[in-house]
Amino acid sequence: MNPIAAIGRLSLDIFGEIGRMTTFAVEGALAAVTPPFYWRPFLQSLARIGYASLPVVGLTAIFTGGALALNIYEGSIFPDANAFIPQILGVSIVRELGPVLASLMVAGRCSSAMAAEIGAMRVTQQIDAMSTLSVNPFRYLVGPRILATTIAMPILVLIADIIGVYGGYLVSVYLLDMSAPIYINALIDFISHDDVTSGLIKATVFGFLIAVTGCYYGYRSGGGATGVGNATRTAVVAAAVLIFAANYALTSLFVDF
Repeated sequence: MNPIAAIGRLSLDIFGEIGRMTTFAVEGALAAVTPPFYWRPFLQSLARIGYASLPVVGLTAIFTGGALALNIYEGSIFPDANAFIPQILGVSIVRELGPVLASLMVAGRCSSAMAAEIGAMRVTQQIDAMSTLSVNPFRYLVGPRILATTIAMPILVLIADIIGVYGGYLVSVYLLDMSAPIYINALIDFISHDDVTSGLIKATVFGFLIAVTGCYYGYRSGGGATGVGNATRTAVVAAAVLIFAANYALTSLFVDF
């Protein structure tokens, strides 16, 4: 009934969770880059996370690019608004929308899958059996997933950027009667190397966070099927929150420099 005590308990729980997740992330990162390394789980995770996520990432990107082109055109007060479409659209997708939206789609698809898979292994005591057989669960389950997601996300985001810009191209050229050469030349002239690099750096960080949250909540799940369901839901929510928080922090860093 004491509100101050409740706030104190909540604060301690939050900082304790941050500390546990940070420790888990460090251990998982070390397991991903130090021997022994398990190639089969890594390649399987790379295929599931990277290749299998292409359809949902591509559809999200192309519709986002098309909708953004329409919004830029309709929301502009200038009569030649279509001249600004490739510039604003390209920078918006490459810097912000491409990395964030692609990461959210992958988080909803893959972070939940990691939490469910590892959580099911936890509640059925398969992880304990691996430890009994002298197989490090971090190196077999966590490390390959973290490395695969961290590698796959920049590739997915680069593809999403291309598809998103193409979606804006289709709307601008075939719906808004913009010249195709003008669109392409304006896009090339306005987007810089730093814009693409900042987006890919964000994608790498987002991929690491997605894998860490999925593996963390799955690894710590318990209580049978209900615990696995709770871990899956919490992993998706936590990954989304961390993506937005990291996006703000990285954007602030890139703007300052």
